[in-house]
Amino acid sequence: MQIPGHPRVEIVVPVKNEENDLGPNIRRLREFLDTAFPFPAEVCIADNGSTDATYEIGMLLASELPGVRIVRLEQSGRGRALKQVWSASNAEVLAYMDVDLSTNLNALLPLVAPLLAGHSDVAIGTRLAKSSRVVRRPKREFISRSYNLLLRATLSAHFSDAQCGFKAIRADVAHELLPLVQDTSWFFDTELLVLAEKAGLRIHEVPVDWVDDLDSRVAIAKTVGEDLRGIARLMRSRVDLEPVRQKYGRPRILDPRTAMAARVLRFCAVGVLSTAAYAVLYLVLRQGMPAQVANLLSLLITAVANTTLNRRITFGVHGVEGRWRHQLRGLVAFGIGWSLTAASLWLLHTAIAVPNQAVEITVLTIANLAATVVRFSLFQTWVFDDDAPTLPAFEPPAVLDQTRSN
Repeated sequence: MQIPGHPRVEIVVPVKNEENDLGPNIRRLREFLDTAFPFPAEVCIADNGSTDATYEIGMLLASELPGVRIVRLEQSGRGRALKQVWSASNAEVLAYMDVDLSTNLNALLPLVAPLLAGHSDVAIGTRLAKSSRVVRRPKREFISRSYNLLLRATLSAHFSDAQCGFKAIRADVAHELLPLVQDTSWFFDTELLVLAEKAGLRIHEVPVDWVDDLDSRVAIAKTVGEDLRGIARLMRSRVDLEPVRQKYGRPRILDPRTAMAARVLRFCAVGVLSTAAYAVLYLVLRQGMPAQVANLLSLLITAVANTTLNRRITFGVHGVEGRWRHQLRGLVAFGIGWSLTAASLWLLHTAIAVPNQAVEITVLTIANLAATVVRFSLFQTWVFDDDAPTLPAFEPPAVLDQTRSN
């Protein structure tokens, strides 16, 4: 229920040293909210560590424009700013957008409406949908798509655009999730979305029109490094999301055939990486040792890495419990793979006395692909069978609807 005098939506605009863009863009945002947005909304400028005139300009805007306020944080960090302002807000829906207003403001209503209606828990703008219209440099497009593919491969993320500066969350959900988010900088968005998805929350995506800010001062190399460290931390972490899941989570319905197909695709992706690593290692080691020894060492090293990645990514087994048992069983699968590749090498050298390395690599790659099928069967039925989450049974939609109605 809306409390009289309280905004239904609060839009946070995190800023640091934005004295040039802050005034005109906050005025433009406030005008849009007053003339084209149907819900009471407040704008909060979150100044995190500015050293120019940003804070003074923000104070003038807050005194001049009704529905605009400013919060000052001495430490920088977009995540820190959002976490502090969102945690103290009394609005029903909490949103944020970049100060450059790269996203067309007409997407704001589609972003927050499903949250106000209770249909969804989190909403994000996506620049990667087919219907999105995006103007940005090829370098940023490549980095964005690569980053979101990496999230899918490492964290099994299903949302399409983690870093679009246009998001919203229901306040009650935010108060549960925010204490669990550790990052205080650019990785904050990704961590919040990953936790929300793992807790079974519904994430609504809105295709947006986006025009890249040519004056963006994001340090790409530094941000990429922080993101990679954040991904590694989330892969190791064991956050207890059960209270959030019990309170807000929705059952995830998945046809076993779809689940199996997804598992096979993940296994194949890991297999491609392992095969490529194997080929590189073999070429390096082959320079100073016989073919069979180089093959054995290359397979052994990549087998350990392959089991580790499949344990986490393909079969969803977390934590250290059972890790060594899985590695030992994985080595058995490795032994089968090694026997296939060793036999293929023996047959090759029997047929051709001194084959060139290109032929050796081709034969070994084919043998590795054959061994992949055997390894998947062993992983599925033996290596992880006592720890991996079982494929969910399919629940017809009618049953789900009846459960929700009750």
